[in-house]
Amino acid sequence: MSTTYTLDTSTSRANPTPAPMKRLTVPAIQARKGKDPIVMLTAYTARMAQLLDPHCDMLLVGDSLGQVIYGLPSTLAVTLDMMCAHGAAVVRGSYHSVVVIDMPFGSYEASPEQAFHSASRIMAETGAAAVKLEGGEAMAPTVAFLSSRGIPVVGHIGLTPQAVNALGGYGARGKSNAEHAKILADARAIAGAGAFSMVIEGVLEPLARAVTEAVECPVIGIGASAQCDGQVLVVDDMLGMFERTARFVKRYDNLAGRIGDAAKAYAEEVRSRAFPGVEQTYLPKD
Repeated sequence: MSTTYTLDTSTSRANPTPAPMKRLTVPAIQARKGKDPIVMLTAYTARMAQLLDPHCDMLLVGDSLGQVIYGLPSTLAVTLDMMCAHGAAVVRGSYHSVVVIDMPFGSYEASPEQAFHSASRIMAETGAAAVKLEGGEAMAPTVAFLSSRGIPVVGHIGLTPQAVNALGGYGARGKSNAEHAKILADARAIAGAGAFSMVIEGVLEPLARAVTEAVECPVIGIGASAQCDGQVLVVDDMLGMFERTARFVKRYDNLAGRIGDAAKAYAEEVRSRAFPGVEQTYLPKD
């Protein structure tokens, strides 16, 4: 699906004016099931959202920001305060994409009521369109509770990073018949509870295809299958900001190398006093 998108950045870097632009909606994403693939990337800042927004249908403010932005060893220490702050920035920086915000570990598992309290805070403070939560059949009542109260939900099944300790690592899921059946049941339960979309992560390709065919909501893959209804990647992985990435990541650039080269050139010019030059210096008028 092609989109016309231009920005007038002459007046404000932080708040560019869209011309023309209309933000996609949750029902519009639902209607993409089995049609044009949905493009989704993570974003954590307003500027990155501005750059990604023209090319994406959905922007995910993932709890992966704990590792990508804050250097944490996992997503488990991410807080609601972090998600709200970064979520609001991404909403401010976007005009087209449906913005989805991860609910962090510990903010929704205790009860549907706890989940509603956390999700309503996220929605109110950020202006996002939806929240995402991890888990399968056990979380179906929570998905139903939120959906019935006007909070759109994206599910997340398969490899669920918040449960890394219980899973025993980040390896691909669905290798055994029992695990295949469980993940398929998880997908059906979450879709049946009212999730308008779901992410399936780190599973064997045949299982991802089976899940996509089994549920009526769009299934967005990450380390899953090209036959999913869409794809998502962590933007910093896709841009080549890290030396080590998961097998399912394709690097579309080597941004880390280019940033290093630019920093090296800057350092050399500072040390040689070539920078700042006349063009970057305020000189007295004659």
